[in-house]
Parts: sequence; structure tokens; C-alpha cells
Amino acid sequence: MSEQESQHFISLSLSLDAYFREPVTEALRGREVAASPATESYLVRLLSDFAKPTEETTSPLTEPVTFLLRDAMNATGQERFKRLQSLGDGVLYGLRFFSDKVNRGAEEEYVTHVGSSAYEHAARMLRTGQGTAGGPNVLEELATKFQRFVDVLRYVSDWLSAKAAHDVSCGDCR
Repeated sequence: MSEQESQHFISLSLSLDAYFREPVTEALRGREVAASPATESYLVRLLSDFAKPTEETTSPLTEPVTFLLRDAMNATGQERFKRLQSLGDGVLYGLRFFSDKVNRGAEEEYVTHVGSSAYEHAARMLRTGQGTAGGPNVLEELATKFQRFVDVLRYVSDWLSAKAAHDVSCGDCR
């Protein structure tokens, strides 16, 4: 491997969190969405997790969201929380990157409501478990500003597409 290829490989191996941090920060600023630092970090982590998909991250893309919400609400305890959070994450991510798989013929407004509702139910479980004390409730913030965060991820997607197009057309412009 040449030195130039080695340097290119190293730049591709940087942390996915570091890769997504700038576009998320710029998207929040550009869309004028106020988000807590914890929620901003959550969005970065969400993008990183979906960049290296696992069965858990892609499960909300496998069947209609109505069924997934039903199954989550029928679960109990930690399993319920995990399913609700996963559904919220999948819908939030999927509305931008895989809208055809997430929507499955449903109106986007309905799918948005399902994602927001999943986060709200998970946030309520956290509130019940910790009382009024505790740190920021990221899931509650995601639930109440769900559509705004979908817009943020659209901005991130557009930003990444533009960057990729520039990188391809530019080649070694440095």
C-alpha cells in the first residue's frame, strides 16, 4: 500500500462519531433547532450506529411501524423500553434515509406520530423510574421535537451527499 493510500485509509477509519459531529452541529444550527448537548450527542451516536447496521438497528425497517409499536406496547419492563427506543430511533433515521421502507404506504405524518409516540412512551418510563431528579431526558426532547429532528437528519443527509459528491468530483484537490 502506498503512503497516499495509507493516509486515505487512516482518514476513513476515524471515529464515526467524529465524522457525524460536524454535520449534526451544522444541521442543528442551520435548521435553528435548539437541542441539549445530550440530544446532540444522541443524534451523532444514532447516525454512527446506523452507519454500521445490526439486526437491532434495522429491525424498525422490517415490518410496518404500527405492528412494531403494538409489539413494543405489549412488552414489559426493559424489553418494552428497548423496543420503544429502537422504534423511535428507526423511524427518526428511516424517515430520511429509508422512507419507502418505513412508510410502507402510510402517510409520513402518521409514521412521524408513531416515532414520536414511541419516544414519548420510553421517556415516560424513564420519568417513572427516576422521579423528578436526573439529567436531561433526551427521549422526551426527541419526542416533543420529533419532526424538527427529522428535518435535522434531512439536512445531515444532504450535507453528506454534497460532501461525497465534492470528494468524488474533486479527487485529490488538496
